[in-house]
Amino acid sequence: MAKATARHILVDSESECTELKKRIEEGADFAACAAEVSRCPSGRQGGNLGEFSPGQMVREFDEVVFTGEVGKVLGPVKTDFGYHLIEITSRS
Repeated sequence: MAKATARHILVDSESECTELKKRIEEGADFAACAAEVSRCPSGRQGGNLGEFSPGQMVREFDEVVFTGEVGKVLGPVKTDFGYHLIEITSRS
């Protein structure tokens, strides 16, 4: 079965998510941004979600993590929780 590790940042608005993505692409540290602004408790660990399999996260999140490019910051991804920036750190 497929497995992945990822980290994410959860915010309330698409515009905030887009601005964060721009900051990170310009060199801001993903983990520091997560600690600063993420609404998810994982923000305290730099957004790290650990290892998971398909079906453990909401559908929209899973689709990105199990098809997106590893190592790239992806998003905004809208879920019922808000807007996510996602970085897939590994996938097997």
